[in-house]
Amino acid sequence: MSILGKFATAGALLCLASAAPAWAQTIAITGGKVITNTAQGQLDNATVLIEDGKILSVGADITIPEGATRIDASGKWVTPGLFAPLSQVGLIEISLESSTDDSRAEKSEFSVALDGVDGFNPKAEAVAITKIEGMTRIAVSTGPGENIFSGAGFVADTSGDVVDSITRDHAFVMVQMGERGARIAGGSRPAAWAYLRNALTEARHYRPGRAPKDALLNGPDAMALKPVAEGRMPLLVFVNRASDLMTLIRLHEAQPKLDLVAVGAAEGWMVADELAAAGIPVILEPQNNLPSSFESLGATMTNAARLQKAGVTIAIAQLGEAFNARLAPQQAGDAVANGLPWDAAFAAITRAPAQIFGLEDELGTLQSGMIADVVVWNGDPLELMTSPDYVFIGGEAQSLSSRQTKLRDRYLDLKKAKENPFAYR
Repeated sequence: MSILGKFATAGALLCLASAAPAWAQTIAITGGKVITNTAQGQLDNATVLIEDGKILSVGADITIPEGATRIDASGKWVTPGLFAPLSQVGLIEISLESSTDDSRAEKSEFSVALDGVDGFNPKAEAVAITKIEGMTRIAVSTGPGENIFSGAGFVADTSGDVVDSITRDHAFVMVQMGERGARIAGGSRPAAWAYLRNALTEARHYRPGRAPKDALLNGPDAMALKPVAEGRMPLLVFVNRASDLMTLIRLHEAQPKLDLVAVGAAEGWMVADELAAAGIPVILEPQNNLPSSFESLGATMTNAARLQKAGVTIAIAQLGEAFNARLAPQQAGDAVANGLPWDAAFAAITRAPAQIFGLEDELGTLQSGMIADVVVWNGDPLELMTSPDYVFIGGEAQSLSSRQTKLRDRYLDLKKAKENPFAYR
């Protein structure tokens, strides 16, 4: 699409978004190549019907109600909104300005009790730039502080709504193992794993006022970790080395109620069958193919394909990003180039994250009853040059404008820019 074409599309979307309260009750997206992420698979020349923020129906022969707003998606792709399975979007505004960085609290006496939602800014510029790349939901976590646990992570939408953008508070807890976890916990992997096992046991049995004097966790942290210890909340465990992944599998065998998710897993392909048998999903970065540390000497760009082939549920992320979580589709595309089936790669940035966080009945697929997070693309969403023409979150059309696009528009015509006052330039 030409630049002028993109401007026209953006203008139309802005009109839809500004008129949302009046028109958005029923929307029909027609004529597109619809990726359902269900047993229906891909539907050509199909319609997605949205009503009151939910998907009413999806199919090729759908009766469109009179008065519905129609969006012609002919020649375009229509998909569920993308879901970043792990990020720090909205916690950092400027990485070198500490007053705008709520991603970690290294001097705090609390760890798990820290609620990431308290630091989330839906109006952060990174939220908008993530949304205009087709990402409608993000899982967000703080980093570890004085011990291996991070605060409680959450799932949010990218609408920028200050009042109502949190999808699920206290959605998961993350723990840092491997090389970094060893340093935090006292200098070795055995120290880190001993701390984790005993902290989980302590949290499981915690009763206010009955904590032992030599408790590992303070009361608020123990209470916050209790749902994890009881298997009611996922525990995301950052591990890369194959032997660390095997230790994680042994933890699962010893405490089978735990809802464990491996993060990183650079050497996951070495123990893919074991991960699949244990039912442990993996959140990974497929482009990780360089031995940046001793724990990732076996990193390879075929990791995602090998894990998926073994039956492991995989989710794809641009790990640890506050600004570039939006690059997950590029990561998924590279995984396809290295053997991962396209359907599996796309599921890894939509349906799989929803499953990991227990939201599969609401998000990640296009079918009746699901929340209407829908994106209309001008091509294959895993291709580098593809971009969204329309983004809907909960059935509401979103602006595709950000500070970056505004700066682009301001200086696109350099002659005109030079005619503006000096401060404006």
